[in-house]
Amino acid sequence: MKYSNQSRVLVAVDSIIFGFDGSDYKILLIQRGFAPEKEKWSLMGGFVQINESVDEAADRILKQLTGLEDVYLEQLHVFGKPDRDPIERVVAVAYVALIDIQKYQQQINDDFHARWFLIKDLPKLIFDHEDMVKTALERLRYKAAFHPILFELLPEKFTLPQLQAMYEGLYDTKIDKRNFSRKILSTSLLKKEKDKDKSSSKKGAFFYSLDEEYYKENFQSILNFIPKNEIHMLSE
Repeated sequence: MKYSNQSRVLVAVDSIIFGFDGSDYKILLIQRGFAPEKEKWSLMGGFVQINESVDEAADRILKQLTGLEDVYLEQLHVFGKPDRDPIERVVAVAYVALIDIQKYQQQINDDFHARWFLIKDLPKLIFDHEDMVKTALERLRYKAAFHPILFELLPEKFTLPQLQAMYEGLYDTKIDKRNFSRKILSTSLLKKEKDKDKSSSKKGAFFYSLDEEYYKENFQSILNFIPKNEIHMLSE
């Protein structure tokens, strides 16, 4: 039995995959492998199969195209303009993924010519993927002001200056060093390591690592790392 007088609509998932290389934010793109727009730059995406949920499809496609699994992946928004795909009526469910670039490069799947692009220097994307990126960036900026999701972008060990640079880069703003350090250390999210990063100075900066258990238990805690005026601008 089928619903009568109804047209077929395909459901796709597309993932906006963010990475941070220590100084700049990047997005992972692939060259589309089939028409239309074959070999044009695209977000990671594919169609939902008949026997899987939308979330399961997002996990499957991410693993297929990048080799990664168990990464931060959150449903973002539904994009459903009737003419968004020139071939068929396709509704796309967009996801945001946050990936440690160093970890990704060790598992890269070369079959789809995946490449990291600076957010400020993206090539022209297919369909409405540029709108997806814009929406994802707005969501990431808003959510990162209140929840520690940006830690998903960091390697196992990092310094406070690296962490601060990550927040400053996302909001394109300068944050007071002392206030930032005080706030982040007061959360108890970090564990101080014994070794230092001396790549930028003789004195060096201590490495820190994330307390994974505390992080999972307190993921929804409000952090307010970002100056209030920045948060106000994001909520307007």
